[in-house]
Parts: sequence; C-alpha cells; structure tokens
Amino acid sequence: MTQPIILAAGGTGGHIFPAEALAETLIALGQRVILVTDKRFAHFQTGALSHIEKRTIHAGTVGAGILKKIAGIAGITIGIVQARLLLHGLKPKMVIGFGGYPSFPAVFAASGMGIPTIIHEQNSVLGRANRLLAPRVGTIATSFPNTQMVAEKDKVKTVMTGNPVRASVRALAQIPYPTLSQDGKMNILVTGGSQGAHVFAYVVPAAIASLPPALKARVRVDQQCRESDLERTRDAYQQAGVNADLAGFFVDVPARLAGAHLVIARSGASTVSELAAAGRPAILVPLPTSMDNHQYFNANALEEVGGGWVMTQDGFTAASLSARLESFLTAPATLTRAAENAKKLGHPDAAEKLAELVLGQNNNMKAAA
Repeated sequence: MTQPIILAAGGTGGHIFPAEALAETLIALGQRVILVTDKRFAHFQTGALSHIEKRTIHAGTVGAGILKKIAGIAGITIGIVQARLLLHGLKPKMVIGFGGYPSFPAVFAASGMGIPTIIHEQNSVLGRANRLLAPRVGTIATSFPNTQMVAEKDKVKTVMTGNPVRASVRALAQIPYPTLSQDGKMNILVTGGSQGAHVFAYVVPAAIASLPPALKARVRVDQQCRESDLERTRDAYQQAGVNADLAGFFVDVPARLAGAHLVIARSGASTVSELAAAGRPAILVPLPTSMDNHQYFNANALEEVGGGWVMTQDGFTAASLSARLESFLTAPATLTRAAENAKKLGHPDAAEKLAELVLGQNNNMKAAA
C-alpha cells in the first residue's frame, strides 16, 4: 500500500481547517493522507477530512497543580507510545503537525524515528506545543510575517506559506467585494468562533438599535450565537426592527462571507486568514484569554495592512461600535478600501505552497538517502 502522509491536528477548527485544506490539495495530487487527531474531531466531519482515514490517539494536557501536571505528563507519554506504534505500522513519508494536543505526540514520535517532519503555525505567535517541537522538526511553516516566539536558532528553517483555507473560501478571492452604495443595504456577518461569542450577543444588537433610524434601516445581520443567547438576541433585533438571521452555527459561512460588507468576529488564525483570502473587512475583537495573547497579534496584522479594525473587549461597547458602524454607513468607501487592503495579508494559495513544501522535503529526504 502507498506510504501515507500523516496530518496531526487537534480537534478544534483552528487546527482542523488548515489540515483539511492541505488534505484536499494532497489528495488531488494523488497522495494518500491520514489524519491523526483526538476525540473532539467528531464536530468537524466536513470537507476532505470527512472521508479520509483517521486515527485517534490520547492527547494529554498539562494543567495547573501538581496532580494535573502529573496526569498531563502521563497522558502525553501514553500519546507518544500510541503514536510510535501507529507510525511503525503505517511507515509514513512524512508527519505534518498543525498544533493542538494530539499533534505533539505524533510529531515528537516521528522526529525520534527519523521520519521527516514539518510543523505549521496558524497564529502570529508560535504556540507552546510548536515551540517545544521546533528544535526537532525539519521545517517550520508559518502563516504571518515575523511570527513571534521562534527561537533565533530555529529561524533558519522557517518558511512562510500562509495559513491554508478551505477551497470554498479560497474561491471567494475571485468574487468581487459587494458594492455598497451611499444609501444601500449593509450586510454584516457576526461570528465568534465555533460556539459564538457571548459578548457579541449583547453588544452588536444594542449598537445597531442605537443607530439613527435612517441608517438602522439599511442594516441586515447574519449572526452566529450561542444557543443560550439565541432567543434573547433574536428578540433584541425584532424590537429594533432589524432584519437578522441567527443560528448557533452556520454551515454556509463561505456563502455568507461572499455577500458580507463587514464582518465582526474574534481573531483566531482561521478567521483572519479567511478574511484576508476573501478580501472582506472586519472589526476584530480578540479573545482576551487567548494563549500568549495571540488573537490580538493576529488581529493587529490585519489592521496594519488597513484591512480591519481592532477593538479590545474592554472597548467593545454598544456606543463605540455604533459610532464606528455609523461612520461606515455614511462613508462606505472606507469599507471598500479595507476590503482591498485585507487581500495584502491573504494567501489563497497557502495550501498549494504547503503541499509543495511537504512533497519537496520528502523528495529531498529520498535523494539524501
């Protein structure tokens, strides 16, 4: 049987979506791909990853407190043993880690077995698992310019590929930004990660409700909410007389993104990469508890190219958001310029670049052998 390429990724969207994009590309090139993940992957049975081979390994986490640390280390050790047995049987060409708990044991085991390895960092700050793996792997693929927390000695093996996005999002790069006239409807898409952001359910409806009536009448909203917030948020929009479509999870985000004039979202790596690839302007509210404050740095990268605006959660109030929305409605050219600027950060060909890196490194290893 053909030697596979192993993609190791934690079972959350930020790790799974770029792995899915790479899987699509590698499969199209005739490669056999296997996903190594954890039990959380059940929430992401979509795209190329819904029908490829999968293996689940133990994913330990090191928490606070001596008992949690001991349990975490034991869990990671079990994961490494499971990964070694798995890799010994599969004999893969390469292992690519996308971060997350199961990524560490798979890449760690592969590096100790002489199997070629690559890690991919989606955020603008190298994650903790990837920091530990960086000295052991052949290549570090990054998504943002000047990724932080890469050790000086490891910078020589860093290659910026961008963050792979799904094919349905890559296609948006060819769809022009929707025209927003001086008196036309403005479509706002509000997302908040895979479970919706609680703060958006309070702030966004209140901000739109406080707009001058003539401007409020021009706003239409698609908003992803937590299930516990749906009824209250829907009532708030109805009382304000605002046309809004709400759901706990949108399965057609690319289609909604295509028609959006403005996105309001957290700033996880996949979100920022998809906005940049599609060329859609955004107000980004970084999750204040994100590890190493990486969401702030992700958002700041989009703001620096003029493709969006960062609002810290403390400053994300109904009054401040309403003032910003009013400025966009009265000067829509601001959003049009930001849409063009967002593309400066975009890498719609990131999956192809990463695939070239994967196949190129594999061929180099064969030649060296």
